[in-house]
Amino acid sequence: MTTKKIETTLISAGRAKKFTQGSVNSVIQRASSLVFDTVADKKRAAAGRASGELFYGRRGTLTHFSLQEAMTELEGGAGCALYPCGAAAVANAILAFVAAGDNILMSGSVYEPTQDFCTKILSKMNVSTSWFDHSSGAEIADLVQPNTKVVFLESPASITMEVQDVPAIVAAVRSKAPDAVIMLDNTWGAGILFRALDFGVDISIQAGTKYLIGHSDAMIGTAVANERCWAQLRENSYLMGQMVDADTAYMASRGLRTLAVRLRQHEESGLRIASWLAEREEVAVVNHPALPQCKGHQFWQRDFSGSSGLFSFVLKEKLTAQQLADYLDHFEHFSMAYSWGGYESLILANQPEELAEIRPVAGVDFSGTLVRVHIGLENVDDLIDDLAAGFARLTQ
Repeated sequence: MTTKKIETTLISAGRAKKFTQGSVNSVIQRASSLVFDTVADKKRAAAGRASGELFYGRRGTLTHFSLQEAMTELEGGAGCALYPCGAAAVANAILAFVAAGDNILMSGSVYEPTQDFCTKILSKMNVSTSWFDHSSGAEIADLVQPNTKVVFLESPASITMEVQDVPAIVAAVRSKAPDAVIMLDNTWGAGILFRALDFGVDISIQAGTKYLIGHSDAMIGTAVANERCWAQLRENSYLMGQMVDADTAYMASRGLRTLAVRLRQHEESGLRIASWLAEREEVAVVNHPALPQCKGHQFWQRDFSGSSGLFSFVLKEKLTAQQLADYLDHFEHFSMAYSWGGYESLILANQPEELAEIRPVAGVDFSGTLVRVHIGLENVDDLIDDLAAGFARLTQ
């Protein structure tokens, strides 16, 4: 049997007949109580409750099992835990592996709510957080402490898009703390553009709200773990009451079927717009991992199979509050909204001092306004015209 390519796996994963029951898609099975006909059936369900036997709604139904099996296959893990959103996936994955007195070593450029979870929640539990420069490689070994239990990465970095040398970081951590659990927020590449577990990462986390759902109408988080970490992640998340409703799990499964073709278009349009932006006189730098000017581009080129539609660019000038409002308030095709990964194009901006506040180690090395865009599935020429009109507003 030949090895399936990712496009084929996205279509077939999690679609065994036990999940579809003769239909094309997995069934939607909504349940809290699951009925046992005999005592023997109840005992069998209890014994297999962690491995796909119908037991109780919080453990999951056929709808959940289908998605979990698909994600496990896609990311090459031993199992997948589901959560109500990406932030819940991050928080509960960390909680599963730390106790009072432990330390977390975290990239200084991760998603702001991930940072806040450490500084505002874990700190109250006597779990300390140390930060490292996102661009660190082997030198990270000097920052690993005897009580470091979790090392948390995000690549590319949130907002500024630097790509990490994950193999070097993993090797350095393993040299000092072989048992530390290495986690990576893998949302940008939808878990398939970068196969984190293949590079020695223990747990690959996604805000499936983004590309897995793909239509900006539901929230879900996933965490795919290797064999070493799966049982502990699964049971701790279960005890914390983490679950997803069947309808959302179904929508995520359905999103997988078109993920490859959507990502391909996001990538194509994103690269064309990023290249166009790189030629604009108003732009100092474009932070797109596939462009040589992006920090860590060489690691993206080595380790990733493609790119998505999210990137940022830095203007040569810092916009005033009025200039920023004039710029952002009048786009026709770019909407202002948090999140990304849907079919629509989005735009947000940050001033350098705002980003410096959430960069606990390295700060920022630019002085202009940063603009983050997600390139959706609209006609790329319309999007370029919209961006060009935005630049024109800055000179009026």
